[in-house]
Amino acid sequence: MNMKINIRTIAAALLAMIAINAKAQDKRAMFNPIHTALVSQTIAPDARAAGMGDVGAATDPDVNSQYWNPAKYPFCISRAGLALNYTPWLRSLVSDMDIAYLAGYYRIGDYSAVSASLRYFSLGEVFVGTDGTGDISNAQTINPYEMSFDVAYSLMLSEKFSIAAGVRYLMSDMTYKSDEEKSASSAFAADISCYYNNYINIGSRECQLGLGLSISNIGSKIKFNGDENSDFIPTNMRLGAALMVPIDEFNRFTIAADANKLLVPTYPQQNEGEEENDYKKRVEDEYYSLSSISGMFKSFGDAPGGFKEEMQEVNWSIGAEYVYNDKFSLRAGYHNEAENKGNRKYFTVGAGFRMSAFTLDCGYVIATAKSNPLDQTLRFTLGFDMDGLKDLFKR
Repeated sequence: MNMKINIRTIAAALLAMIAINAKAQDKRAMFNPIHTALVSQTIAPDARAAGMGDVGAATDPDVNSQYWNPAKYPFCISRAGLALNYTPWLRSLVSDMDIAYLAGYYRIGDYSAVSASLRYFSLGEVFVGTDGTGDISNAQTINPYEMSFDVAYSLMLSEKFSIAAGVRYLMSDMTYKSDEEKSASSAFAADISCYYNNYINIGSRECQLGLGLSISNIGSKIKFNGDENSDFIPTNMRLGAALMVPIDEFNRFTIAADANKLLVPTYPQQNEGEEENDYKKRVEDEYYSLSSISGMFKSFGDAPGGFKEEMQEVNWSIGAEYVYNDKFSLRAGYHNEAENKGNRKYFTVGAGFRMSAFTLDCGYVIATAKSNPLDQTLRFTLGFDMDGLKDLFKR
């Protein structure tokens, strides 16, 4: 009797192990993220939006709207602004990788604005040049990086609606072999966006409703030195909504949500039993031969898993912000990405302090899994209000 029980127990354990192993293999087979170059363009650069779960398409306009939705700038109260942003990146893995982001705007009259931003993503120092024997006589340190510069013009078409268009130059220097004469790779892109802002009554309160749509990095593909094919840049569509509810004269509360989708085709997967040469030819025909514009349209219906997987390609974020007397802010949010598309799931918190001429914000990431390298990521923003600076120096 005991032997029968033991045999049944062992058989059950083996079946459980087989099931777990099969499930793990299924998960690995299901993992199908979107492939793009210049991935640093998808990283939120500022502390305010990062503290709200990476939400920014329809929130109140601020100096860093250039990244999220430049159509918001004509609704800014201040005539001009400038912001310095800094993010130590993946500090749980390396100590010298970071993102610097400079953004600014200037309102022209009452209905339009010009804006610009500069982003620099440093991958730190990389030690290269050793051979398999460990000989370091020819080794040296290189500093790969990515950067971009963009300008935009925004115009208010009515008291409630505005549009914007921008152009961007992107550059990537990922050369890891210093003995070869190679130059940095580059690409050009354009952004279009719109923003709707209106006041609505909810009960006895006059609330502010914001809706925003932004499509960024519509442009050329990028070809890296030594590669035969060109890669897609991260063309991105972001749709957002925000509702600001005043509590009283000094307190207000905002809740916002964004949905985000990369307009890049899915990289083809190799079918079971498909020959390697046949697979490479299919990848060339179905992926690399596509233009960036064709890839944008194809991205809406090319997921192997059909409509369900297409919906999994949509990342969503929700965030909240409490503001006291336009001086002090507290923020929180959550960002979600499907498990088979990258599995970036994390909570965020943040705070901000504002004076007449300066703002200081910070954001902090709390990943749902401690093994996530994004866990404990900090962001800092120092902003300058030009109207406030003028008043300060006139005193």
